[in-house]
Amino acid sequence: MTLPTPDTDTTRARQGLANSSPSARLRAALAVGTTPDPRFIDTLVERCAIEPEFSVREMLTWALTRHSASTTVPRLIDELRSERAQARSQALHTLSKIGDRRAWPAITRALLTDADDEVARSAWRAAVVLVPDGEGPELAAVLATQLGRGERETQLSLSRALIALGEVILPTLRAAMTDPDPRVRQHTIATERLWRDPDAGFVFAVEEARRVVALGRTSPQG
Repeated sequence: MTLPTPDTDTTRARQGLANSSPSARLRAALAVGTTPDPRFIDTLVERCAIEPEFSVREMLTWALTRHSASTTVPRLIDELRSERAQARSQALHTLSKIGDRRAWPAITRALLTDADDEVARSAWRAAVVLVPDGEGPELAAVLATQLGRGERETQLSLSRALIALGEVILPTLRAAMTDPDPRVRQHTIATERLWRDPDAGFVFAVEEARRVVALGRTSPQG
């Protein structure tokens, strides 16, 4: 009986992750994560960049988190320079799940303001996980430049990221409430409403913010 060689294992993993069946790719990613091997890291990262199925991408991320951060984090940071938006987005998502703050310097302003909404949203989530103590106000200031951006899901993602930073966001929000752009003011007021009352719900907060902006006020009380 001939035992599989390491090269055979890698080839099988590649073939499984490239299978035309999503369920087969899911099983392949599960298998790689169940028995972590640093030889599979490049294959997992490369697949993240092109995998069309959300559930498979989540399993790929899980498989990467099962490997040593000292090996995966540098590879994922390299991926942040990819021209492919999904590669950047998924690398950011995986870094947020790993939670290794050595990745923080790679979360650049360019990523936080990326033209692709999915990349930017992933960068916001990663940033609030990885931000070092004391750098929250500076991060809040960068995130605030994105207030008013996109549709409801994008705005909700930004609001959640800001709220996750805690009270340090309040001076930034107060300043943004006087922005000349009504979309920025509306999003800012909705974010402040959610910060004060997390149970209110974003839709309710947005509707209240619209009324406030229409009345020419800068807060629900003012």
